[in-house]
Amino acid sequence: MSGERDSPPPELGQARARFLELVAEIRPELHRYCARLTGSVVDGEDVVQDTLAKAYYAISMATEMPPLRPFLFRIAHNTALDLLRRYDRRHVELVADAPEEAAMDERPDPEVVRAALATFLELPIAQRSAVILKDVLGCTLEEIVDCTGSSLPAVKAALFRGRTALREQVRAEPSAANLSLADRAEERARLHRYAALFNARDFEALRASIAEDCRLDLVSRAQRRGPAVREYFERYADVRDLRAVPGVLGDGAGGRLALAIHSPRASAHPGYFILLEWRGDRVTVIRDFRYVTYIADEVLLGRTTFRPDEEESR
Repeated sequence: MSGERDSPPPELGQARARFLELVAEIRPELHRYCARLTGSVVDGEDVVQDTLAKAYYAISMATEMPPLRPFLFRIAHNTALDLLRRYDRRHVELVADAPEEAAMDERPDPEVVRAALATFLELPIAQRSAVILKDVLGCTLEEIVDCTGSSLPAVKAALFRGRTALREQVRAEPSAANLSLADRAEERARLHRYAALFNARDFEALRASIAEDCRLDLVSRAQRRGPAVREYFERYADVRDLRAVPGVLGDGAGGRLALAIHSPRASAHPGYFILLEWRGDRVTVIRDFRYVTYIADEVLLGRTTFRPDEEESR
């Protein structure tokens, strides 16, 4: 045996590319749903990735193509529910109690459409799901039944309760909760240094800063590990009109230190984000969302936030 690994057959890559083309139009909508279920644009994208992997496998084993949109949303709903059950058991009850004859307005509620991501987290999951599908994505009640596996009376009850609770939250005084950065000075300083090297186009220094076992996730496109990650910077070396801004993506305790990438560099709004993880002064994980631009749309539309970190790195 030579000890060399065989390359995957090209047919696999072609099939994956065709599948991603097939779901491309649905994917931003799927992310809007998952981001609101989880309260995080990043966690929402993780659920989308997991959903697409499950859907790709299921379709490859099926004898015929299922109706794609409800099929994807049903997988996403169950995948997000599994995640929430593992990490947050406060609001994961499946049955909403509501008056049997609740007044039901079939039109989307504009107050719900404008609500920030974190607002939805205060709702039980059944209410959260029904409100997002109806008022954010414009689904019919029958489509919500199909996506969630609930009965029509349960969906109506969840929607009635969820709308009522969400309106109260939206009208209340906004929370003053912000991500405390005081205890994260070292991580902030590392992020600022990375941004400074990126903006100075010192890609050799960036290559030198990554750990030997660094993992690259070019979200939705490719993954690399170890020495192959160094090739990642070659693409950026060929593109000059970019600017990296360190800051906090998302509100409250769910906020994450991130780099906002402005392309072109003079643009007022980020085009996408990069998340980094560290071990000491070495980068161990790079998650680059350049091909997942709908996360930046959530910031542009005010449904989540990006706050530049103006503090000077020490």
